Order: sequence, then structure tokens, then C-alpha cells
Amino acid sequence: MSSGCRICGGKLHEFLDMGKQPSANGFIDPAETSDEFQFRLALGTCVGCGMVQLVEEVPQERRYHENYRYHASGSVLHRRHFENEAGRLLGAELNGSDPFIVEIGCNDGVLLSTVAEAGIRHLGVDPSTNVVELARSRGVRAVTEFFDAGLGESLRDEHGHADVIFGANTICHIAHIDSLFRGVDALLAPSGVFVFEEPYLGTVLDHKAFDQIYDEHVFYFGVASVAAMAERFGFELVDVERTPLHGGEIRYTLARRGARSVRDSVGALLAEEQAAGITDPGTWRRFGLEIDNIREELTRLLRRLSSEGRRVVGYGAPGKTSTVTNYCGIDSDLLPFVCDSTRSKQGLLIPGSHIPVLPPEAFSNPYPDYALMFAWNHADEIMAKESEFTASGGHWIRYVPEVRID
Repeated sequence: MSSGCRICGGKLHEFLDMGKQPSANGFIDPAETSDEFQFRLALGTCVGCGMVQLVEEVPQERRYHENYRYHASGSVLHRRHFENEAGRLLGAELNGSDPFIVEIGCNDGVLLSTVAEAGIRHLGVDPSTNVVELARSRGVRAVTEFFDAGLGESLRDEHGHADVIFGANTICHIAHIDSLFRGVDALLAPSGVFVFEEPYLGTVLDHKAFDQIYDEHVFYFGVASVAAMAERFGFELVDVERTPLHGGEIRYTLARRGARSVRDSVGALLAEEQAAGITDPGTWRRFGLEIDNIREELTRLLRRLSSEGRRVVGYGAPGKTSTVTNYCGIDSDLLPFVCDSTRSKQGLLIPGSHIPVLPPEAFSNPYPDYALMFAWNHADEIMAKESEFTASGGHWIRYVPEVRID
């Protein structure tokens, strides 16, 4: 439970309550459904710094553990993106004498494996044992730890200052943000950069991407709120860049105050946010009404198809699947299974809704009439892979930014 803003201690204005939800990546064994953890999934915005964040939080030890189910290398799009990002960092920031990069939340080594191949000093930090082992198998040096002030100091003492501290889809997950920044402050070289890519608040708003809201995403970053956060902890937002992952993210670059020039991109995106009313509570009240309508339309469609004898299954089981199925009241009666290529999820149940997760082979055995696209951020990749489904007369159901049949 949070009594105030995790950034500045200001008052939180709650604007959205999505009810009781489980931990989104807490896929469960069919024999262990009786004592499932739940919390109230609600969002608020700070009246002081404007940071949008969860009102209640799930302890990090419950979210990240030895059986964490998300593997960043599972998508071709992700692999290519992080290979390119590694190449960008190698060319722009890791080209001095004996450079050093630390990645917070390295997952299975999707970015650092390219850095390792280049022979650059590096270290991955991740609290989940299973993904750290995968990273190590790819030649990545990694430790199983939560990053905080103490770890930042100990890594500096052992390895020296880092030229780059990087995080992708990680920094917004860390509730103890003050301790994280103290660790970054201790570890980062005077002229170094702290770079992180995260889901963008503007994307959630524009796409009505309510499924991006779940327990792991403690913060919902916008340019204005990240700039305020950086200033509070002695840093400065010096660059922002849009990236395509997860429907639209922002890559933020922070440096020590005055160490680098602020690029024009920062002011341009700040102006866009101001025009869009991204920090206006009224904007988010309207958002709540819009996603209520999406919930009603989606469940109405699934019930109609069921009553007509149509067979509908789900495609993709990312964490966002839990938000959709639980918020919309979708269970195995409406959706008998969801198929996913992540082996560690197969044979388990979607948290809360308890819909079985099956391997991709189940999708074509036989093809359903309709497929509900949960992994919509990989839609192009998936639809190209499953072109025979469409050729056989199958249809995709989408719900972002509106319910439609493709």
C-alpha cells in the first residue's frame, strides 16, 4: 500500500480502479489454484510531480523469483531491437578506454550478449535466477540481485564506475526509486549516462492500452514526470527518443546535471504532452470510461460468438493477458485456452482467470474460428507467422485501441 507518491511524497489522486487482480506473471499450476494472491489494481497521479503510479504495490519478491516467466529473447522483434540498441551504445558511449556497462534487469541477456561478443566489460543485474542462468549461457556476466543503493556502491567498489547504466522495461517496475537513484549515483561515472526504455504513458492513453496496467508496472512514465524525477535525484533528462516496442515506448537518457546538453527532442515531447493534457486528471477519467466501454464490447462479442457455436482461443500470454481476462471477466468458458511459445508458461494457467496455456501447436489442431490477440504489440510478426489461419477463414479479434475483427 502506498500512502503517497513514491517519487516526491506528494498526494496521489486516484483516477482508475480495475478491481482485484493477481500478479500478472504469476502463472499457476492447475493443482495450486486455491490460495492465489490478489491485490487492488488502481492508478493515481501525483498532484506534485505528475507521476502516474500504482496506488498499491505487490512486493518485489513476489513478482521476481526463480520461476519468472518472461523471456525477452522470445520475440524476433525484441532480439533485433536490442541487438541494434547494443550496437548504438557500443558506437556512441562504449568506445573509450576500457568501457563498462551495467544493465539493470538484464533478463536472459538479449542486449548484453551482443556487448559480450564485442569484448566489452559488462555486468547484468537481475533478481530472477532462471533468466540469469539463460544470460550466462549466452556468455553474459550476470548476478542475481535487486539493484539498490547498496548494490550500486558495492559494484563501484568492485568494478569501478560504469560509463552506461541501462535498463529496458525494468526501471518502471522498481518501487524503491529513491534507493535505485542512489545506487545509480554511486555507480555512474561523472560523464556517464543512465539510459532506460519504458512503456510510454502517452501510448497507454492514445491506444487505450489498459492491459499495460498491471502489478509489475509500478510507474507509468511520461517525459514531464521523468524530467521531474531526474531533477529530484540530481540528474537531468538530456534526450528522449521513441522506440517501437510494446506498441510505443520512450528511451530516456539521463546525465548528471550540467554534464551534457539537453537535446531539442525533450522540449518537443514536453510540448506534445502539454497539448494532449497527459497530466490532467480529467483526461484519465475519460480514459476510464473508454476502457469500460471496451470491456463491455469485448465480453459482449465473446458471449455472442460462444452462443453461435463459434470457437475462440487466445493468442499470446504476456503479462497483459492477466489484466484483460480478469478485468473483463473472461474465463475458460469463453476462451478454452491461450497458446504461447514460452515453454515455461505451457501447462500452467493464466493468473486469476485460470485459462490454460498451451503450446503453439494447439492453435492449428484444428484452427479456431477466431483468435483473440493478446500479444497485440507483436501482431505483425504473429499474423505473418500464422498466415494459414487467415487463409483458412480464421479471424483475429483485437481490442486495442478498440474492439474489432480483422
